[in-house]
Amino acid sequence: MRVLVTGVGGELGYQVASRLEADPAVVELAGLDAKAPRRRVRSMKVYTVAPMDRRHILRAVREFEPTALVHLGSWEPDARVAPRMAAERTSAMAIAVLGAAADLSSMDRLVVRSDITVYGRKRGSATVPDESVPPVPTTPWGRSLLEVERLAAGAGAAAGVPAVSLRFAPLVGQRFPSPLARFLRLPVVGFSALADPAFSVLEVGDAADAVVAALHRRPDGPLNVVGPGAMTVSQAALVGRRVPLPFLGPEWVVMRRAAGMVGVGLPDHLVELIHRGRTADGSTALSALGVAPARTPDVIRAVYGWTKPPELSVVRGAA
Repeated sequence: MRVLVTGVGGELGYQVASRLEADPAVVELAGLDAKAPRRRVRSMKVYTVAPMDRRHILRAVREFEPTALVHLGSWEPDARVAPRMAAERTSAMAIAVLGAAADLSSMDRLVVRSDITVYGRKRGSATVPDESVPPVPTTPWGRSLLEVERLAAGAGAAAGVPAVSLRFAPLVGQRFPSPLARFLRLPVVGFSALADPAFSVLEVGDAADAVVAALHRRPDGPLNVVGPGAMTVSQAALVGRRVPLPFLGPEWVVMRRAAGMVGVGLPDHLVELIHRGRTADGSTALSALGVAPARTPDVIRAVYGWTKPPELSVVRGAA
């Protein structure tokens, strides 16, 4: 394989690239992102390109001519950038990268990052959806990723290759900038007084393993990759020896403002998780990829054991 990894400047991209560097099936490796990885991957060629610079992105993809494309170049709102900028960057990068991939005669497989947020949490919707449930996103992050999935499916169809969208549970990791992990690490953790629904997570290393497995096994279509088990927000707070505090409607405005003052954003998809929960059925991915993620309760316990929290800086403004 000659593999191009987009989003390689982030923690997930770095972990995928470091695994591929040691993979004997990979003969050439390149990464593309707005910034280079913080830690070096010796054998990887890096293209540093702004997400809005479509011309240079197209040139980089065509120059490298990958046989396998891993598109991780999506920005979660309030992870490193503000929501509007996150949506703009995610859309621009997907259009450029996947548009270029559709025209590549060299490509024979495509893997993209998505999220179980695409299912949405409308009233009456499935609480534990599998891949047969039609996605109906109800937040900007979910809509952004569903559009990435559609572009990937179109690129795969145009190139005649399998295109898998890995729908991850909310990602957390020691160096991964997760709005959910930041929220849970607050001294006082708010939860819905009317309902305290369960959610699942996925450790970023397990997500990287799933990406590499998808490259080798070449599945087609969406796959839910979810850590088994679930916890509620109040349960997670107690595990972390935080103060769980029930909130009602107007009080959430105060909570969001207070969290923002200490650098913790509460984007719409996180507020939805707190009020409606978020999990999915990951059994199909388990058999298709052969990757068994760590259990959600164990990952949540690890969140509180990390001595260094994820990066807290969030860039404000528009691209």
